[in-house]
Amino acid sequence: MRQIALSLSLAGLAFVMTAIWGGPLLRILRHYKIGKIIRVEEPGHHGVKMGTPTMGGVLFIFPVLLFSGLLNAVALIGVSITANGVGRSVLVPMAAMAGYAILGAVDDWEGIRGKRKGDGMRARTKFFFQVILALVIAYVLKYQMDVPDLYLPGLFFEIELGWWYVPIAAFIIVAESNAMNFTDGLDGLAGLIAATAFAAFGGIAIMQDQVYVARFCFILVGALFGFLWFNVHPAELFMGDTGSLPLGAVLAVVALMTGQWPMLLIIAVIPLAEMVSDVIQIVYFKWTKGKRFFKMAPIHLHFELLGWSETQVVQRFWLIGLMAALIGIGLSQV
Repeated sequence: MRQIALSLSLAGLAFVMTAIWGGPLLRILRHYKIGKIIRVEEPGHHGVKMGTPTMGGVLFIFPVLLFSGLLNAVALIGVSITANGVGRSVLVPMAAMAGYAILGAVDDWEGIRGKRKGDGMRARTKFFFQVILALVIAYVLKYQMDVPDLYLPGLFFEIELGWWYVPIAAFIIVAESNAMNFTDGLDGLAGLIAATAFAAFGGIAIMQDQVYVARFCFILVGALFGFLWFNVHPAELFMGDTGSLPLGAVLAVVALMTGQWPMLLIIAVIPLAEMVSDVIQIVYFKWTKGKRFFKMAPIHLHFELLGWSETQVVQRFWLIGLMAALIGIGLSQV
């Protein structure tokens, strides 16, 4: 109970810290005209978002890295290791967050001011770096952190995957990173879905006595709520790839650290649906030589074109995500 109270308190403090420096960050982004470029094929009403400050992922990334680092400073330098979890364990999600945030920031900058203005990095280049980062993280998780390979509902023992763990974990990290990137398309959607998923895995971590992982999750939840203060409709700030890529990657890392990564299929069902819908659209378009399975992909755009308002899509998707998170927590404890 004490750990739950502390984790929730940390979330509240992270929220306050993030909300406080949101105003100054907005002024900086507006001053340097770091604004969103809207694709011409997006629904027409999205045009009003043109120029809205982006790269807003730094709003929650900096507080999370700073707060997590300071909170675990003693354990990180090796002075204190407790029976409830090793403070150094937060280095892995912190490193994943920093690495993917830098990649996302380069992609955002290329799309705003670079040679590929409006498009960002080449997809192959971005994917290459995503895979390299994921393989390094997966190797560290397996051979340095010795995290549990796999837990399945109903089985009260760890399933060993051997060397297969590294490619499987790398695939999960890359897939979740891109899935969250697809989800980031409407005001507040990615932030709400991510905060809910991190709260779920934070709860799972607490129940598994992974105290430091749980604290990291709830710090991130609080920081995301601070970001959402500026991101809810009508958004004053977008997270961009600077925020969406690291959010997905870190969510995968946290899930892998608990050994409950199959629960991502449930807890992160909305990002999964967003990514799968895009794949279906591309495959169907090529297979039928020009026909579309959805009106537009990812799937949140499909529902917008069906007549749902932006807030209806966000709220209904979030309700699905919330119920999925509750189901995922329950199944993880079976």
